[in-house]
Formats: sequence, structure tokens, C-alpha cells
Amino acid sequence: MSFDDAEAERMDADSWTKSTRADVSDGPVDVAADNGFAALGLPERIVERLAREGITSPFPIQTATIPDALAGKDVLGRGQTGSGKTLAFGLPLITRLLEADLPRRPRKPHALILTPTRELAMQISDALEPLVHVVGLRHKLVAGGLSYTTQINALNKGVDILIATPGRLNDLLERGAVEMDDIAITVLDEADHMAEMGFMAEITTSLDKIPSDGQRLLFSATLDRGIDALVEKYLTDPVTHSTNDATASVEGMDHHVLLVDPQHKKVITAEVANREGRTVVFCRTKLGADRIALQLREQGVMAAALHGGLNQGQRNRVLGAFRDGTLPVLVATDVAARGIHVDDVSVVLQVDPPADHKDYLHRSGRTARAGDKGTVVTLALPHQRKTMERQLKDAGLEISPVRATPGDAIIAATGATTPSGVAIAEDDFQRLIAGPKQHRRAPAGPRGPRQGQRSGSRPHQGGGRDDRRGQRGDRGDGLVSRWGDDDRSGRRGARF
Repeated sequence: MSFDDAEAERMDADSWTKSTRADVSDGPVDVAADNGFAALGLPERIVERLAREGITSPFPIQTATIPDALAGKDVLGRGQTGSGKTLAFGLPLITRLLEADLPRRPRKPHALILTPTRELAMQISDALEPLVHVVGLRHKLVAGGLSYTTQINALNKGVDILIATPGRLNDLLERGAVEMDDIAITVLDEADHMAEMGFMAEITTSLDKIPSDGQRLLFSATLDRGIDALVEKYLTDPVTHSTNDATASVEGMDHHVLLVDPQHKKVITAEVANREGRTVVFCRTKLGADRIALQLREQGVMAAALHGGLNQGQRNRVLGAFRDGTLPVLVATDVAARGIHVDDVSVVLQVDPPADHKDYLHRSGRTARAGDKGTVVTLALPHQRKTMERQLKDAGLEISPVRATPGDAIIAATGATTPSGVAIAEDDFQRLIAGPKQHRRAPAGPRGPRQGQRSGSRPHQGGGRDDRRGQRGDRGDGLVSRWGDDDRSGRRGARF
């Protein structure tokens, strides 16, 4: 692929950062006297814009953190996936920038939202876009795999809010395309996932360039992998809010661990995946994801793989088809699944058991989001029984693995059904995955998205891994970037 072709593909992928969501109505919106967001002290324009989308009642993490964030305090928020963190940091960030009325300057944003993957960054951008727009602010998403051209052009014009993945942000800092001198509010979203993916050096490099007197909001499910040290170094007297510990998220799910013989695994996988709604299938490797997706299609279940071996355009099309419901089954590796923040996933199927109970909880978090119910089914071979029993105990689950064979009542109890056995035509599959642009971001229905929803699903409770080509490897221009660690720590008072 030539450089021009690669840049054209990135430009095409960058179009995904533009929301196609329509307003619920064009006329005035009545804000009820008991509107929960108004009670938190948010500006009328923001409350009205939320009400326009039918969002009137804050989630617990939002009720807990927004008042302290509005007061300028550093906040450490701990909540499960799908708990409403995007608005928990997005609403006070937008409000504080609006009230500060800071001048917009080229290459000098006023707020930074750092998040682990491009898909999650895109979803945050999509969720905040209508709110940023209604108050007259400007934001930009920068991430690996997207076009440098559009990102640098936007930064040169000046943006208020920068939503970034760690690798691409460091690339842009190295190029001199962005400067951190005016950052007043910094958000670290899913900090534990960023650490898990190996981004601690990039995170600290960026944080060390940000003025020490700014506000910091850090959201993380756990304080593992050095996040506790990050909190200690960069947050000043943070107010801690925790809504549901890591194991509490399993309460909204039905859990099944099926002990299966190796020769039955392919058939049982298809039975469990063959159902109404969206299903996420987990496996360990890229090759495994491709193999399982093909086996499902051969048995009549429309499925596609999502993993790091796909280019950005392919990943976008697969995720787009999954979000709009035309692709019911997504087969993903653990790393790629960081990009699956889609509500209405009814089933998580673990064809390969997770490495430990924390991975079990992370995988399970793809379903039962935003207060919904969900089902988690794990397939284990007989020799994996003791491992699964230990994981279930550590995850706080009082269930035991049970033997299962194709078509029996135990499998049917998970909601499984026997697939048709008629293979999906390859042409039909290719049309779905490589097909028209309408599979990209589906606009919301006539009632608009509910809270907890993303564009094309349910909108804003927010990824695929941040493309390492936008980090230490190929930056999209054939160059290799390396960063040092500018160690400038310090404490601060209120910035504004």
C-alpha cells in the first residue's frame, strides 16, 4: 500500500469521529422540576440538551462525582464498565471550561481526556459532541490509525477539548503539533486498562508536560498495575467515589460454566451463539478468532472476528455492523474487546476460559451494561475444571461447572438454540463487512438514545487497541518515535 493510499484510509477512518445522531426534537424542551442533572448544578443549556435525548436521571457515579468535579477538586472515580463514567467526567469538564471562558489558541487545548483505545476515544467523542456543540466549545479526537492531516489541522485552528490515545498524543507532542501549557483539566479514563496495555510511560510523559496546578479526574475499575502510584503522584487530595466494586457487576448476569468434551466444543459454541440480540465470543488468539468466526458461519451463524490483525477500516466496519445489529455475533480477542463498549450485548460466550478472575470480570462487563441483564457462558474442557472453580470463587460467584453435550437441556437453559446448519454465503458475509457506509454509525431511532447508549447502540457509557503504529512503531509516515520522561512533578492549588 502506498503512503497516499494509507493516508486515504486514515482519512476515511477519521470520518467515524463525526456523529450522525439526530436530535430527538427541534423545538423547545421542557426540563422537569425534578430533573436530576439540573439538581447537580449543571448549566441550563447542558441540562436541556441532555433532556432532548431523554437523559434526565443521573447514574450513581454521576451523582457522586459531578458536584466535586464542578467544585474543582481532584476526583478518583471507581466504577464498573457501563456505569456512566463518560458523563461523570464530561459534564463537569464542559461546564468548567464554559464558565472559565478561556481564549482558544492554536495547538494549546484547555482540557485533555486520555483513554486507552481509539474505539473508546471515538465513543467518548461521539457522546460529548452534542454537549460541546451546544455550549460553543470545540473538541477533537486524536488516535492512532486516524489521519494526522485532519488532527493537525484541527489543532492548528485551536480546540478546547482534546480526546486522545496515549501513543498518538505523544507523537503529536514530539512533532510540536500540540502543547500542554494551557491544560487546566485532565481526565484519565479507564486508567487500569491503559496500564494493562503498557501505556504507563506514555501517560507519565504526557502528565509531566501538563501544568501542575490543573484539575485531575481519574477513573479506573482497579488501582492495580501502578495506578495507585499514578494517583499518589499526580492527584492532589483526591475525593474518592466508588460505585459497585469489581465483583458487584456480576450480580446483573446469569452465569453458566459448561464442561464440554473437545469434539463437542464447535457445535456447542454455535448453539450458544445462535440467538436473538448481540453476542460477544471471547478467544485467546487472532487465529482462533478467525477460525471460530468461520466455523460459526459454516453452521449458519453470522459472525465476524475482531482483532489486532485487521486494519482500521476493517475494524470500523466490523464494529459498525455489530453496533447496528446487522452482525449479531462478534468473535474477539481480549485486547480487541477493549473497543467493544456497546450496550444491548445479551450474551458473553467464553470459548477459551479467561486467564484469571479479573479477566473473567472484564469480559463479563461487555454485557449487563447500564443496568440491563445479561448472560455469561464459559466453555471449559474437563482438565480446566479446577481452574474455573477457583476463578468463580475469586469473582464472588457461587456456581459450579456442569457437564454439557450438544442439544441438551443444560445448554438450552442458557438461551441457546440449534443453528440451521446452512452455511452463510461468503458473498453475503463480505457485503456485510466490506459493504456500504450505512453499516457505519446508525442514527438513533425516533425517541433518541437513552442514557447508557452509544451512537448506534445505547449513547454514551463508554476500545481495539490504540494502534501501535501511532506509538513506538510506524507513525503513519514511516518514522519511528521515541520519547523520554520529562519528570516535572509538583502540587498545585485551584487553576480557575
